[in-house]
Parts: sequence; structure tokens; C-alpha cells
Amino acid sequence: MQAPYIPQIRLYQDWLRDERGLVFDSYDALWRWSVTDLDAFWQSIWDYFDLQSPTTHSAVLAVNRMPGAIWFPGAQFNYAHQVFRHVEKADAAGFPALISHNEKSMAIGAPPREISWPELRRQVASLALHLKVHGLQPGDRVAAYLPNIPEAMVAFLAVVSIGGVWSICAPDMGTNAVLDRFRQIEPKVLIACDGVTYGGRDFDRTAVLEELRAALPSVQHVIVHGNLDATKTIANCAQLAGVAARNDAETAAFEPMWLPFDHPLWIVYSSGTTGLPKPIVHGHGGTVIVALALKTLHNDVGCSYDANSWGERYHWYSSTGWVMWNAQMSGLLNGTTCCIFDGNPGGYKDQPDWTTLWRFGAQLGVTFFGAGAAFFANCMKAGVDLSACGDLSKVRALGTTGSPLSPEVQIWGTEQFRKLRMWNGGDGGSSTQPGPRDWLRQTAGAAAPLPKERGSDMPEAHAVGERGGDIWWCNISGGTDFAGGFIGGNRELPQVPGQMQCRLLGCAVEAWDEAGESVIGEVGELVCTEPMPSMPLYFWGDEGNKRYISSYFDMYPGVWRHGDWLKVTPEGGCIIYGRSDATINRHGLRMGTSELYSAVEALPEVLDSMVVDLEYLGRESYMPLFVVLRPGVSLDTGMHEKINGAIKTALSPRFVPNDIFQVEEIPRTLSGKKQELPIKKLLLGQPLEKVVNKDAMANPACLDWYEAFAQQRLAR
Repeated sequence: MQAPYIPQIRLYQDWLRDERGLVFDSYDALWRWSVTDLDAFWQSIWDYFDLQSPTTHSAVLAVNRMPGAIWFPGAQFNYAHQVFRHVEKADAAGFPALISHNEKSMAIGAPPREISWPELRRQVASLALHLKVHGLQPGDRVAAYLPNIPEAMVAFLAVVSIGGVWSICAPDMGTNAVLDRFRQIEPKVLIACDGVTYGGRDFDRTAVLEELRAALPSVQHVIVHGNLDATKTIANCAQLAGVAARNDAETAAFEPMWLPFDHPLWIVYSSGTTGLPKPIVHGHGGTVIVALALKTLHNDVGCSYDANSWGERYHWYSSTGWVMWNAQMSGLLNGTTCCIFDGNPGGYKDQPDWTTLWRFGAQLGVTFFGAGAAFFANCMKAGVDLSACGDLSKVRALGTTGSPLSPEVQIWGTEQFRKLRMWNGGDGGSSTQPGPRDWLRQTAGAAAPLPKERGSDMPEAHAVGERGGDIWWCNISGGTDFAGGFIGGNRELPQVPGQMQCRLLGCAVEAWDEAGESVIGEVGELVCTEPMPSMPLYFWGDEGNKRYISSYFDMYPGVWRHGDWLKVTPEGGCIIYGRSDATINRHGLRMGTSELYSAVEALPEVLDSMVVDLEYLGRESYMPLFVVLRPGVSLDTGMHEKINGAIKTALSPRFVPNDIFQVEEIPRTLSGKKQELPIKKLLLGQPLEKVVNKDAMANPACLDWYEAFAQQRLAR
């Protein structure tokens, strides 16, 4: 399959011209309309995708404020209903809903597993009816402890189809981290697996399942999926395979229930620097309408049975602990076949293999291939040769997110696909767009008050046109917090490696300086000045919206502060430089520092600790952990392993630090707060006097060690 002749965003603009009489002479003009006339824009998305409701809405944006915006009052909606609209047409065209592989099936050369659209609907109906029999009511929470497998998507659709509220954690998370999340929401039903396979090893999770059952007294019913052993039964638990096997008149007649537009859909978690993970609630309607706009218009992922995108197959590698799992599943909303892989994309610990996902994509004929930026960087470092990975000729787009994608990695991937000689007959050029040998210098621009950015040592960067013979990169940045993207791709705009192409439609995103003024060509705080339909309804159990407001609106009241460093270029491109707060971002997965401290400081030998994540565009991701140990205890090999083991057990192996350093003191403010952000800025190159006020510190003398450490690191 070649790239669609007409990009999805062009089809939408043609529709605006024909149906609304709206014509825009540039993308910037279209974007500005979308963020200034919110009612007209979001109504156009509703109409363009022909969203359905048995009742009409009385307004688009009835209350315009953040937080507390009210969207489409009077409308009724259901995520599952939107998915099932495609069953008949997609099946008639011969396209499956889900195609999946795991490590074991790939290793033995087995064919992929396919689930047809009618079978997806039948399984969802069977499980939904089972949940209703066991008393699940609209608004009841269902907690899932499942990997990235078709059963997880079936379970999600079944839960939300009858108004239940979904929440999932990945089985690689430790018991404490899972309970920190699920205890807050008091689930009525638990759906879990018996274990997972990762990196060539089976990990039994039945002991964790028992711990979860014992620690969650609200759970009244447990369903288990035999992911490792389909024949194994667990006492007082239903088997998922059995409860999803029903096939009768009632399953055939099943329809998802209509719910208010803002009925809770799922609870996802985003960790801050203090306290428990934030249980963020998104609604059915807002999540769907934003997902359709992002996935279709900006990611250029079309409907599989539409002639313009015939045979579309969408893949975005993710664990269920990352919001990109939700994003992968949203392909179903527009009738797109979703291709999912469960396992380690880098092979086994003793046998690394970064070709695994590429071979998966080649076998399944994936057309959109997405993964975290760290995945592509690892492929480059491993010297992956895509020509040895099978037939990748159907791949027409590469998606990245999770952390900044460096220009070097994007150029590497572009060169790899150029070598496959699959674009424009392999000539690598075009007469109508900038050719791949046109060069632009990527400059970082003004960075104050940020770390010194790279200048003359930045690599040359290609400026690549959409039809200039090269693979299209859809680099996006958004968040779990609002289940969407702020900045991302546009098939019709030029590409500059290391940049995202544009601010997304409907997203009033700006970079603000310290005075709260919008800046262009300089790095500032990423803010969103207007509401979006997918922004959180609330945090679960957050009385008076206190945590919600403090998370996003404390710096700029009424304006969403996202916590990223952003530069908007004069041409409209965007560069994310990393987190502007102290939150950890490891390979796209966010974790609050407080969760890591809980794990580390539970060890009797550790008196205090501090961690900083030095993710920043153009630099190797690096996360050091500083520990204060009891007198007489040294950071020897055994202590080092004990600390790492505590992190692996309580959180995940993903959050093991790059290095651990024994220090005399952790810098703290007079009120006792750890000075994470000032130390992060110091280690990224800012002068000490600009990042911290010593007069506001309880122990300023300890900064001498950190300043020396920073100078030593920066001199490397």
C-alpha cells in the first residue's frame, strides 16, 4: 500500500470548504481559527466524523473555563458504541479488528492471532453481560492488571459499554505501585492475568494477584486470564476465556448503553513530585472526539475500509502502563485495524534484538509504525539494518512520543527507509517539495532561564518534504493528563529533524516566559490557554478539586501548565526539551519522585534520598540517585544492588537509576522540601546562583558537592 493520495487533514479542509464555506491559506490560519472559535471547530469535528447521539446537545462549550469546562451538554455517548459502528463495513471489506503477536509466537514463527470485528463485538457483549450479572453498575470501577494483549481491549470495551469506569496497570509494576493506584478508586471488579512473558522469561503474577485481592476489600468479583497457563484455575475466580465465550441471542442483540457525554470513561494515573499518583478521570465523549481529531487528522491514520486508506494497519508499541496503550486502542474508533505486540521490543537480556518490532511490522504489513523515541534511539545505537527485517514497504509513517526525539535519530531512520528504496521509486527526491539534501541548521535559540543549549556542535538537519521521497515522521507530544496531544504532525508541512511540525488543531498551546508572556523562538513553559474536551473531569476523590488545580493551574490560574519546556519556531514548528518539573520520564513512562523515595527510603540503611531525571533534547537521558546512608554503611556493591532491587520490586525495572551516589546531605528548603528542580537545572548546566536561593535553604553548604559534581559531569 502506498501513502494515501489525499492526506486526512486535506480531506478535512476540503470538507470545511464544501460544508462550511471556510478556506484557509495556511495551516497557521486554520490552527488559529480552531483555537479562537472553539464552538465552530469542535462542532465541525463532531459533524465530520458523524458522531451519534440519540439526543441533541444544547451547546458545544456551554461553560468556558479551566478547570470546569462543560462540553456538549445534552448529548449522550459511549466509546464502545463508536467502535461498533464499524463492525459490518470493516468485516465486509475483509479486515480484522485486532492482530497480535507476543514474544513466544514470534519466536516460533507462528502466524499472528486475528480477531474479526464481529468476534470482537461478541466477546465484548459476553463479558459485559457477565459483569452485569455480577452487579456492575454505571459508575462502578473495574481494575485491570493485564499486559498489552487483545483480552485487555476486550475487557475495556465490555466495562465501558455498560457504564463501568476502567483503570489498568501493567503487570511489570510492583504490588505497592499498583495498590497506590487501585486503593484510591475502590474497584468493584478485578480483572487480572496469571503472569507475563518479557525478555524471554515467564513471570508468575498469581502471588501479586492474591496480594491485590487481600488489599482491595472493595473487590467483589475477580476474573483471571490464563496468559501463561490457560488451563490453570484459581479459587474463587472466574476464567476470562469462559466468561467471554458466550454466543447466543442475547449477545447478538447486545448494544452499549447511552451515557451522558461526560460520563467517566477511565481513570489513568500521572505522578507528581509529592503524594500518591493522581487518579485522573476522563469522559467518554471528550476522549473520543479528541482521539479522532488527533489520530485521523494529525497522525494521518485512516479507516481501514475507506478507499483512501484501504488496508490501514496501525501499530504503536506500548505497555498498558502508558497512555499510548489507550492511544493504540483508539484506532478502533475510526474503523482501523490495530496491530499489537506484547513483550520486550529489544529482545532478551542475554540476546538483545532490536529488530523484533520491525520484523513484527513487516509480517503484519503495518502502515503506521509508532513507538517511544527511546526505541528508535536504541535501534540506531544497536546498528539495526531495516533491510534485514523483512518487507517494510507498506510502512508510510513513523510515530514517536514519550521523550524528545533527537535530530540524529530521525535522520538515521530517514536514511534507513531511503535505503529500502520504497519511496518514489527510490529516487529520494521531488520537484515540488524541499529535497532530502536541502540542509537546515537546527538552532536552539534563546534558552534563559534554561540550561545552556548546544550550538555549533548540533548536527546538520535535513528539511524533508511530505512528498519528497522520504518516510514521514509523526512526532507528537501530549500527555496522560488529558489523553491527547498538544503538538504533532501534519502530512502537508515540511519536516525538520528534531522538531514536531505544528501545534494541533483545537490546542491553544503557547510557550510562556517567566513573566507569563507568549514567546516565539525561545524556550518557555508549555501552556494551553483554552479548554479541550478531553481534559480531566476531575481527580478521583479530590475534594474541591484541590489536587487538580495545584497540578496544572497553580502557576497560571485558569491556564493549563503542562510541565514541559517548549519552543515554538517562527515557522510554527515545535521542540520539546524535556520536563520543566521534577517528574521522572523514563522511556515515555512518568513516575513521581515520591514513589521512588517511598521504595528507597523504606530500606533501613537509607536515611534520605533524591533523584533527578536529566532528560533533555540532544543529550543522553541520565537519571542519578543520591542517597544519604546510616553511619557506618557504605555504598558497596551489595548496597547498590539492594537499592536497585527495592526500586524494581516496588515500581518497575524501568525506574532503576543510571548511577547511585552516596552524599552527606540532600539539599532542602527551610520548609523541608527536597531541592530536586534546582539540582536538575544545575546538572543541566545552569549556574548555581540562578537556580537556587541559598537564603531559602536549610543546608546551603551541601550545594558545594553538587556544584562540583555538575562541573565534573559537564566537562566530560
